[in-house]
Amino acid sequence: MLSLLRKFLFVPALASLLVAGVRAAEDSVNTIKFSDPSKPGTVKISLGHSSLKVQGVDTNEVSIKSNVRASGPTVRKDGLRVISTTSSFALGEKDNVITIDGASNPGKNSAEFQLKVPKNTSIVVTNAWNGEVMCSDLSGDVEIKGMNGEIKLYELSGGVLVEAMNGEITANLRELNATKPLSFTTHNGQVVLRLPESAKASLRLRTQNGAVLTDFPETMLLTKAEPSTSTWTSRSRSFSMKDGKVLTADVQEAIREAAALSATAVQEALEAVKSGIEEARINSEEARREIERARRDMERARREISERTRVARTDQAVEAPPAPPAPPAPGAKPVPPTAPVPPKITKPTITGGKLVTGTLNGGGVEINVATMNGDVVLRKR
Repeated sequence: MLSLLRKFLFVPALASLLVAGVRAAEDSVNTIKFSDPSKPGTVKISLGHSSLKVQGVDTNEVSIKSNVRASGPTVRKDGLRVISTTSSFALGEKDNVITIDGASNPGKNSAEFQLKVPKNTSIVVTNAWNGEVMCSDLSGDVEIKGMNGEIKLYELSGGVLVEAMNGEITANLRELNATKPLSFTTHNGQVVLRLPESAKASLRLRTQNGAVLTDFPETMLLTKAEPSTSTWTSRSRSFSMKDGKVLTADVQEAIREAAALSATAVQEALEAVKSGIEEARINSEEARREIERARRDMERARREISERTRVARTDQAVEAPPAPPAPPAPGAKPVPPTAPVPPKITKPTITGGKLVTGTLNGGGVEINVATMNGDVVLRKR
């Protein structure tokens, strides 16, 4: 019985070792140096469906470990040179900036990147689709913009800018630099910020659907809640135009303001016309001048409303969603689908909700935290 049990335990263990061995053989490791190692460098990383881990270590080069391979002038045994593959990333360096481009990887499986960089390196990450991002042990600045995925930051001491659409943000800061502000924004997810107990900071903490929480005592963290009116819903409304575009609520408001101004001007002009007609009974020349002045005011009002409406439509109109493609004609050859294009990441802007401002240990470096749906938690390290 014991022998049979050992066999059952041995087979899964052997399978795990084999899988780990295959995975280790598949992972590739690339190293690259900054053109001027005596100065702090920057690593810019563009990702698609990828997870990323960046760790600062005592080194003078950057190493990249990944389950996809870097494209380059590789020559196969058959003499063909590999320029690019479906699962690859581009790697380069110029002017002390190392670029890692893995955003064009259309593979079904997520890519994984593990980087080891000098501790004073600045990191810039753009994650266009999905994937967790983690950075640790860095004194350089960190900038992360992501769509979907958790963002974790540990033992940082430089400036930080994090903007996410969907995902929690966890930041554990080793120390604060008075000249390095910090900003953390996510539309959907909790934000947890850990600061040294002796840190000096000026805080702006905002949430639309959640709570602002802290374990700092009132003697250290002085706060006040400020009323704020939400503009989120009103900004999302729009209406259609004949040219296939839509006008946002801001455009509508501009048009209404222009119309109100023009209506006032027209009313004043009509009053002037009426006054001019009355004056005509006494002084025909003076009446003529009043009527001419009223005519000019009415014309100027018409030009104003026309120009303001044109500018508003030009500056703020956005393209309406494209119409669905027409079905192919009978017997027509099918058109192959186009490759997916990573969405353009724009800066999340959150207004309204509950805004809490405060000073920690008398105030200092500016720290902004905002979330649409989730709690804002400020903790001691």
